[in-house]
Amino acid sequence: MTEDLSPAERYAAARVRAAEEATALAPFRAMYDFELDPFQIEACQALEAGKGVLVAAPTGSGKTIVGEFAVHLALEQGRKCFYTTPIKALSNQKYSDLVKRYGAEKVGLLTGDNSVNSGAPVVVMTTEVLRNMLYAGSQSLMGLGYVVMDEVHYLSDRFRGAVWEEVIIHLPESVTLVSLSATVSNAEEFGDWLDTVRGDTEVIVSEHRPVPLWQHVLAGRRMYDLFEEETDHGGRGVARREVNPDLVRLARMENSRTYNPRDRRRGKMVREADRERERRQRSRIWTPARSEVIDRLDAEGLLPAITFIFSRAGCEAAVQQCLYAGLRLNDEDARREVREIVEDRTASIPGEDLHVLGYYEWLEGLERGIAAHHAGMLPTFKEVVEELFVRGLVKAVFATETLALGINMPARSVVLEKLVKWNGEQHADITPGEYTQLTGRAGRRGIDVEGHAVVLWQRAMDPEALAGLAGTRTYPLRSSFKPSYNMAVNLTQQFGRHRSRELLETSFAQFQADKSVVGISRQVQRNEEGLEGYREGMTCHLGDFTEYARLRRDLKDRETELAKQGAAQRRAAAATSLEKLKPGDVIHVPTGKFAGLALVLDPGLPAGRTNGHRGLEHHDGPRPLVLTSERQVKRLASIDFPVPVEALERMRIPKSFNPRSPQSRRDLASALRTKAGHIVPDRHGKRRSAAADDREISRLRAQLRAHPCHGCDEREDHARWAERYFRLQRDTRQLERRIEGRTNTIARTFDRIVALLTEMDYLRGDEVTEDGKRLARLYGELDLLASECLREGVWEGLNPAELAACVSALVYEARQSDDAVAPKVPAGKAKVALAEMVRIWGRLDALEEEFRINQAEGVGQREPDLGFAWAAHQWASDKGLDEVLGEVGMPAGDFVRWCKQVIDVLGQIAAAAPRENSTVSKNARKAVDALLRGVVAYSSVG
Repeated sequence: MTEDLSPAERYAAARVRAAEEATALAPFRAMYDFELDPFQIEACQALEAGKGVLVAAPTGSGKTIVGEFAVHLALEQGRKCFYTTPIKALSNQKYSDLVKRYGAEKVGLLTGDNSVNSGAPVVVMTTEVLRNMLYAGSQSLMGLGYVVMDEVHYLSDRFRGAVWEEVIIHLPESVTLVSLSATVSNAEEFGDWLDTVRGDTEVIVSEHRPVPLWQHVLAGRRMYDLFEEETDHGGRGVARREVNPDLVRLARMENSRTYNPRDRRRGKMVREADRERERRQRSRIWTPARSEVIDRLDAEGLLPAITFIFSRAGCEAAVQQCLYAGLRLNDEDARREVREIVEDRTASIPGEDLHVLGYYEWLEGLERGIAAHHAGMLPTFKEVVEELFVRGLVKAVFATETLALGINMPARSVVLEKLVKWNGEQHADITPGEYTQLTGRAGRRGIDVEGHAVVLWQRAMDPEALAGLAGTRTYPLRSSFKPSYNMAVNLTQQFGRHRSRELLETSFAQFQADKSVVGISRQVQRNEEGLEGYREGMTCHLGDFTEYARLRRDLKDRETELAKQGAAQRRAAAATSLEKLKPGDVIHVPTGKFAGLALVLDPGLPAGRTNGHRGLEHHDGPRPLVLTSERQVKRLASIDFPVPVEALERMRIPKSFNPRSPQSRRDLASALRTKAGHIVPDRHGKRRSAAADDREISRLRAQLRAHPCHGCDEREDHARWAERYFRLQRDTRQLERRIEGRTNTIARTFDRIVALLTEMDYLRGDEVTEDGKRLARLYGELDLLASECLREGVWEGLNPAELAACVSALVYEARQSDDAVAPKVPAGKAKVALAEMVRIWGRLDALEEEFRINQAEGVGQREPDLGFAWAAHQWASDKGLDEVLGEVGMPAGDFVRWCKQVIDVLGQIAAAAPRENSTVSKNARKAVDALLRGVVAYSSVG
């Protein structure tokens, strides 16, 4: 090719090559044994040019290459790079990767429970650690040149997302930010915000999957392609994909051919031949067992596979089902290698704990190439599963969706058992974003030619809906940013209230709110132009028609108001009359489906209500149970009684009366007709209208008749224009109120928090008091409660185990609330202190209500949860793992995770508690030592 170029062109090409070789990117590219993708090169070039970058690309596409280039640039320039991740497991994994590349002396790790070489030029950390360093003004920030925020789309997370925005806003301007995100549909909007708060930021979006993804549905013995002709190969082209007609027919057949015993043909049951044909058709459709699915994938060469089951118990059960079915995915050599690796990684776990942790059952599954992966597992066990899976020694993993959040465990295939999951409140369909995240694990770059996503057939499955889920790229990034008490004192301490308020108004949350206001503002402008046109249309040559129209409107509003008052009075009178009814009263139901004569069996008053209006708020008034003259027993509602009702007669209800017995109903209804069938109920005639005697209406009517425009020939035409004018004016005012409600929302919340903290003497104007400085060192959901406990000395005199029990209430949150059973708590001083903590929370809750700080909006203090207090106390009291887990009935992984969170907060309390005349700081450190043993202390790094 170069021979065809002219000397000038060869010279120009040589200069381009020389320029490329002179960049930092050239030696970096040489470190990899594959060519970088165009989006990776573009992002790296932008970084080298001094710009920040936002990279949004599918899972498994190699976004982290850009983050690693930031590390490379920092080391080359003699500066520091912090690599942040949302979860500790991901931090540990990235730390191991960077140590292999750059050596242990250049790479450090900082998570809530691990600190390794924290002074290194490259430090991997959780995002919360960096946030805390920024607020504390840590010396480690000196010389910081780059910050990589991996999985930055986490800022949508309802509980932890605010931390990402805090970091982005507060990082020094000299720091270059590298944001790595999953594919989101509003990357440009997020990039615009980064451009606003961080300066020049390049947005690089890639929809390209390096390994094409094929979608399937497994029904019975057959694997169907979801799409008839997937010509775009997982997003590479733009060709339209049609849903496989075989799947559509399958769904239609299952929905329409189900046997119905009430289906009769000329009075006879469906013929036996039809039923037999139906049985044969339906026998081809079933949801395969988990062991059958793995067996099928193995036969098709589609292992290793991750099967997502949205339940921890389901994951464990799936492994057992595969073992009972006799599945073996490893040969003898692989089994031997698995055992060696497992024994090496778990050598530090005491032998007496192995049985409690289910080690031997777990090992049997691993040796066969089968494992579970979920948050309830011991971290060491999870890491072993991850390592064996990457090595190809575990070929089938049953996992909850937490595995999809960044852990580097790509597979050839991903299986989804169901498209519904429990979201903490209800069973909900998974979103297109969640589907993309889960199936994004399928296809290993450099290993697989293609990846496969398999959805198991379920009854009532809609292939069209599944295709929509698989083909949608909508996954918008929504800010979850909310100010907190700790944030308020830290910002005020650093910047003062006014500057802090301005900083918060630069958040992505406010940016999105303001952006949504732009469209509403445009609508307001259009409405105002319309109002001007309507104003012209209602112009009258005889006088001010606006004034005349307002009089008409005031008259109409007054008449409507009086009508509503009359209706409300009638409803109240009817409700009062219903409350006076007694069993045995004979009444006439004035309207509705059951109008006519009826006998009251039960007055239907709300439980516990004899007077007052509280019950009516919740029960919509009494709902009498009656027997109609047509022998029906029905519960009536207030809507059946638009007018008051009174007893026409009294009847005795036999004690033997059974409302379920047709004979009982027939006899009593007959007696009712005999007793009261001749009585004619009072007809409620129309009363004189309240409007006829209303002085305000008389005055308005007189003013209307006296107005000059009243005599205009075109009065009704003008009036129609006026009606449109006032309707549009009302709509415009509503839009203006929406604008007012959306602008400065974050700053207004901040103002309310500051007002409460000022009331409690944590702040005095721009000054942070000593109590405020203590609060500034306490991070967590219940930061203010922890600070108040320290201020009031609630934890003074507690021993380390008792203190651990109390602090657990600040972090623990039960996965499912169980109000029926009171949690077991330690006796003595710990019990008293826990009760005092709940009392203080009640006082704070009342204060938050007074200052309009709303927990439903994610701001404020939730009630402390005492559900882990007993476990924390027992473990800190040196009780055995078997005893503790047996008493609390908690998975080992959950137990370890909650212990580590308690340790984290104990460390904060040790630093924040007063040193003089207090035992809390010393006992907090002792509690940390008491908790950090056994399974809790096993290092997850190395």
